[in-house]
Amino acid sequence: MALVPCQVLRVAILLSYCSILCNYKAIEMPSHQTYGGSWKFLTFIDLVIQAVFFGICVLTDLSSLLTRGSGNQEQERQLKKLISLRDWMLAVLAFPVGVFVVAVFWIIYAYDREMIYPKLLDNFIPGWLNHGMHTTVLPFILIEMRTSHHAYPSRSSGLAAICTFSVGYILWVCWVHHVTGMWVYPFLEHIGPGARIFFFGSTTILMNFLYLLGEVLNSYIWDTQRTAKLK
Repeated sequence: MALVPCQVLRVAILLSYCSILCNYKAIEMPSHQTYGGSWKFLTFIDLVIQAVFFGICVLTDLSSLLTRGSGNQEQERQLKKLISLRDWMLAVLAFPVGVFVVAVFWIIYAYDREMIYPKLLDNFIPGWLNHGMHTTVLPFILIEMRTSHHAYPSRSSGLAAICTFSVGYILWVCWVHHVTGMWVYPFLEHIGPGARIFFFGSTTILMNFLYLLGEVLNSYIWDTQRTAKLK
């Protein structure tokens, strides 16, 4: 038996994301007042994705509890829809986008933090909040993947969805630059057009790879558990 029920973990994670979002939005930073506000940053979009995802997880748990033993076919049908939505969100958005944000942020930060998270931001964002946005996302999503089996969509539809998200965000970043003359991320100012195209293409490929990684990891975790139970 788990030390902490997965339902309780999901509620705790959801509350932590709500706290992070509230604290982040309360910060008066100049970038929040410019065109696009917080929505031009992938970190913020990812926080919203994670909060919505874990909100759906909690709603699914509550619906499962209320539906259990009721024999109501309509309620069971609605529960299956919720579970399908939960699984789709983890596969297409929560896992690949969450892992992407953590990995890319800390790789660029380690190389040169001024390219992604200038030291000036330390005056606005406390260290715990930075880790809440760029670190804890990874263990939280791995905990969810480990505690519940998630049915992935067909590979073609899943990859098409994550490609759509990636290209959509890239176009949004380019549009913000077109309107304001400023790139969302400082390092984009220091590279040429060819390098930017290469970077954007590479990020889309990485997103696709992370989708496939999530699919393989999900299968490995639950196939291993199934084999252990059979033994």
